[in-house]
Amino acid sequence: MDKRIHSIDFVRGLVMIIMAIDHVRDLMHVSSLSDDPTNLATTTPFLFFTRFITHFCAPTFVFLSGTSAYLSFKKQLDIKANQKFLLSRGLWLILLEYTIINFGIWFNIHFSIIMSQVIGAIGFSFILLAALLRLAPKKIGIIGLIIVFGHDLVTQLPFAIENPVLRFIASYLFASNLFQVTPHFTFLISYPIIPWLGIMLLGYASGLIFELSPEKRKKLLFQIGISMLVLFTALRWIDIYGDGAKWSVQKDAVFTFLSFINLSKYPPSLFYTLVTLGVMMLVLASVDSLKNKFVQIITVYGKVPLFYYLIHWYLVHITMIIVMFLQGFTWKEMDFGPFAFGRPKGISGVELPMIYLIWLLIVIVLFPLCKWYGDYKMAHKENKWLRYL
Repeated sequence: MDKRIHSIDFVRGLVMIIMAIDHVRDLMHVSSLSDDPTNLATTTPFLFFTRFITHFCAPTFVFLSGTSAYLSFKKQLDIKANQKFLLSRGLWLILLEYTIINFGIWFNIHFSIIMSQVIGAIGFSFILLAALLRLAPKKIGIIGLIIVFGHDLVTQLPFAIENPVLRFIASYLFASNLFQVTPHFTFLISYPIIPWLGIMLLGYASGLIFELSPEKRKKLLFQIGISMLVLFTALRWIDIYGDGAKWSVQKDAVFTFLSFINLSKYPPSLFYTLVTLGVMMLVLASVDSLKNKFVQIITVYGKVPLFYYLIHWYLVHITMIIVMFLQGFTWKEMDFGPFAFGRPKGISGVELPMIYLIWLLIVIVLFPLCKWYGDYKMAHKENKWLRYL
């Protein structure tokens, strides 16, 4: 397929924009270093919603990375060439994760903390997808379904393995975990490989949907999305299997609903995946034939997701430092140790309305940069290196 599927670019751009809210909140919200926004004992509906809407970002990004891999493969039906590209791109993403991205997150020149998160998970998933590329897309999709529906059986097991190497490998594959490797080096696994691989494999197999006519594609995406949300609602109501965090009746109907949708992302539970991908399917179906100005603007971000991702971390972090200076803190008061981001000890940061204002300004600033790079890539298709950013 030579034509780009604009709905994919739109949805990818939309979640990239939403994602930035979470990172602005992580670095700048007044309570981000002390309270969990999904802790029903301390949160507010507004704060919970601010965190909840960003749950849709990572699974959508990973899923559509798989879909894009399928569409790229269909352009050039050369298995070896595509395996080579997936392998090299996967290794490149892993390298970026543990260097440029981690520095952008922490601004820690000593790299005393490394976090393995979504870009690294996509990198490893690309490498494993390359090994499966000779299988039919439907078989790859079945493997993805088995992982998505079955990995909760593994991730809910206790990882109290005595051998530290085996415990690290098991966690890297299946469960989020924190390792204090030395007194001065912390390694955090936020995105274990296998659960996210399942989502990417589903995305790859779903590339078949995007070969259908727009009418059939829209109808099928809508049916799949509704089915996933209905299945989630039924299984969540029973609440026997699908998420380690059980829901319960709270102080009022609003907080009971928040408990119902308070799902586990680390690693992504079955319920979390059903909700996020279900909504993603509905959005894909809804925008499939839309071509208005709003769609065009959002699509600009979606055409250069990795470029956006890399730059936005540095822009968010530099903005945070500026905010700290404006609040009267000095450079010597900045704490760039593990999990501090450079925030001074004590009370700092801004309230939620200001978080949204800063987020909006950062997204606006990123638009011309993404537009320029997207146009540059289109004008220089002969440069294969541009496929890596």
